[in-house]
Amino acid sequence: MDELFDLTIIELREMLKKKEITSLELTEYYLGRIGRYDDEIKAYLRPTEEIALTMARQADEKIARGEEAPLLGIPLGIKDILCTKGIETTCASNILKGFVPPYDATVMKKLQDAGYVHLGKLNMDEFAMGSSTENSAFQTTRNPWDTTRIPGGSSGGSAAAVASGLCAASLGTDTGGSIRQPAALCGVIGMKPTYGRVSRYGLIAFASSLDQIGPFSRSVRDCATMLNVIAGYDPMDSTSIPQAVPDYHSFLGKDLKGVRIGIPAEYSIEGIEDDVKKNYEENLQVFKDQGATLVDISLPHTEYAVATYYIICTAEASSNLARYDGVKYGLREDGKDIIDMYKNTRNKGFGQEVKRRIILGTYVLSSGYYDAYYRKAGKVRTLIRQDFDTAFASCDLIVTPVSPTTAFKAGERVEDPLTMYLSDIFTIPVNLAGLPGISIPGGFDGSGLPIGLHIIGKPLEEGPILQAAYVFESVKKLRIVPERLEK
Repeated sequence: MDELFDLTIIELREMLKKKEITSLELTEYYLGRIGRYDDEIKAYLRPTEEIALTMARQADEKIARGEEAPLLGIPLGIKDILCTKGIETTCASNILKGFVPPYDATVMKKLQDAGYVHLGKLNMDEFAMGSSTENSAFQTTRNPWDTTRIPGGSSGGSAAAVASGLCAASLGTDTGGSIRQPAALCGVIGMKPTYGRVSRYGLIAFASSLDQIGPFSRSVRDCATMLNVIAGYDPMDSTSIPQAVPDYHSFLGKDLKGVRIGIPAEYSIEGIEDDVKKNYEENLQVFKDQGATLVDISLPHTEYAVATYYIICTAEASSNLARYDGVKYGLREDGKDIIDMYKNTRNKGFGQEVKRRIILGTYVLSSGYYDAYYRKAGKVRTLIRQDFDTAFASCDLIVTPVSPTTAFKAGERVEDPLTMYLSDIFTIPVNLAGLPGISIPGGFDGSGLPIGLHIIGKPLEEGPILQAAYVFESVKKLRIVPERLEK
């Protein structure tokens, strides 16, 4: 059974089809690993053992009837920000404790149609606000490579679960780097699709113009499999793009001859760790050796990206989180009147980081400050998007570091929000521009901690990103899982 650990979803599907293993056995294998390792990792907020075993039995019945589906019988973990009918969904926040959605998010329906098995809901920073998964109201997830360190965030549970082998793959969300940064710090693959490529219906909103759902996996092929399932137009999401989805597997196996890779001058900033910088330069050489051409490009408004992001995302958070007031669902605290009840509920229900962002967002939207901050940020966002448009006229892909550092110690930046915000300095511009990007394992630092590599593509061109990632993965052949968690 230990050999299951290294198999891709496609390989597991083949085993299931040939009756070499049942979905029930595969699910019990992952539940066993959760029982063995998750007290240490704390990736899962809510393992759903009974639901998983029921879904596995149903999958085995379908397989016995000869039915086919891309994820039939495959156990997955789901970030606790996606609505799951009949399963508690809290966004790792006290204010939603006990909330059981009456409907499924579109991506959950797509996973069901593909035959997946639901292992449980994964930990995250509260309402996806954070870069370390230390802002969860319930527990702090640990990095599987070194449990004294953070796994990244906000999708830290999703990344840590895949890196620990506590699921075959998982779903997360990315608002400013929340898939790619934890993927980099945990040494797995994480993709943020083009904004609008994957439906946001049923995703509990943090910042509606930035949020996007995407997969975590241990191989590029598995990432393509997951993206094939979840991508596509959805009339329930007004921002969904009505364009056909290609078979992402068709891009895998193509070489990189003639592919132009842009290297942005502005990403060589102070604060990048020496090991990260050295690894990045070595990895650029890998692309060059595989036939790609490296092209110097400029993204001149990059320096304004973090400030712009934290105006836009906090403004949208202030608006989106106004609905949590203790009236219709979730936590309710008593008060002497309705206003007092609102105050008490929100004070007890929201954590410190969420409160900070609501206050910032309310301020930048307030009378007299809207034009000075929010409107100006919208204009700078347009300039950042135009920078990418100009750059892509001379290159096909852009390659950068994912994070300026490897995983930092738990508690190290809790009292320093500004330093924490800078963790996403290389990923934020991609969200502001609505572009697709992937983090793939690039190597390790001197302490054995994973370093990620960031590949950015043009809108709706996830395929070429996967193509380059697959070539890189095939050459580097990196170990994805810490040795101590392999058995």
